[in-house]
Amino acid sequence: MADYLSFGEIMLRLKTPGHERFFQSPNFEATFGGGEANVAVALSNYGLSSGFVTALPDNDVGASAIGELKRFGVDTSRIRRAGDRVGIYFLETGANQRPSKVIYDRAHSSISECHIGDFDWEAIFAGVKWLHITGITPALTQNSADLSIECVQQAKKAGLTVSCDFNFRGKLWTYGKSAPEVMTELVKYVDVGIANEEDCQKSLGISVDVDVEAGELDTRKYEALSEKVLELYPDMSTIAITLRESHSADRNGWSACLRDRESGFKLSRRYEITDIIDRVGGGDSFASALIYGLNAYEDRQESLEFAVAGSCLKHSISGDFNRVSVSEVEKLMGGDGSGRVQR
Repeated sequence: MADYLSFGEIMLRLKTPGHERFFQSPNFEATFGGGEANVAVALSNYGLSSGFVTALPDNDVGASAIGELKRFGVDTSRIRRAGDRVGIYFLETGANQRPSKVIYDRAHSSISECHIGDFDWEAIFAGVKWLHITGITPALTQNSADLSIECVQQAKKAGLTVSCDFNFRGKLWTYGKSAPEVMTELVKYVDVGIANEEDCQKSLGISVDVDVEAGELDTRKYEALSEKVLELYPDMSTIAITLRESHSADRNGWSACLRDRESGFKLSRRYEITDIIDRVGGGDSFASALIYGLNAYEDRQESLEFAVAGSCLKHSISGDFNRVSVSEVEKLMGGDGSGRVQR
């Protein structure tokens, strides 16, 4: 049984080799990934009992996705076997001034065709203390939006702590509803909010004078943004916002801020990340490390520093999953970022 659950979609990830463009060669690297599944895997790597809730087809691809989760110790017993296909995303990794590209092929995936009532939430949440969800699944279809809201409502009814990464994906909101129409309802049931520099604006319609395209960040504006989020959502206890300075596809500045109703506003250490291997899943690695940090440390500053360090390390790892341990993150937190060979 799992103490920490995430709900969403796991996809087949098809990535071009190295930094090749789509179909520059006839090869793709096939792995699995997806925001909520990435969180479940990382939590398990940190030694927490984690599980993943989704729907997958009863075929070899669905079985392989489940097998991959099991390989990392994720509880898959709550996965519903239904539907006809696993969603796919294609990834072209950018370099220098050329950005990475993602193409989604998720229409009619198993989870996107599930309806309210397809999951027995009372049984699923028995013995669980934390649920994580994102703004990605509600963007798939109206059914997915309804199901996501049902999920958080039932989680709160069962007494779980609910975290949500607001995760705006403009390419997915195509079924007639805007992100704020759905997310402003879902976030009413959220205890811990997680966002990047544009999610609060585009998912919730909350705006302050923040230029998301600028290379430099004015943290005072994020202090105001975090204050505004907690003001509009009185049941939310904590909001964390990642601060990415995107100088190129290979070089980013990375830090975050957190506002807690009890301890106030906090700003993390900043990391200069060069020679990025893979930034996909960076936000998920922050969310999972934050969940761990909030449960492992009394000091909210320490929780935030763990989240930023854990997600910093993810940028050095290919694939969606953050394959790091607590001790590795804590070493970076302590200032050991030299990258020297450990013998």
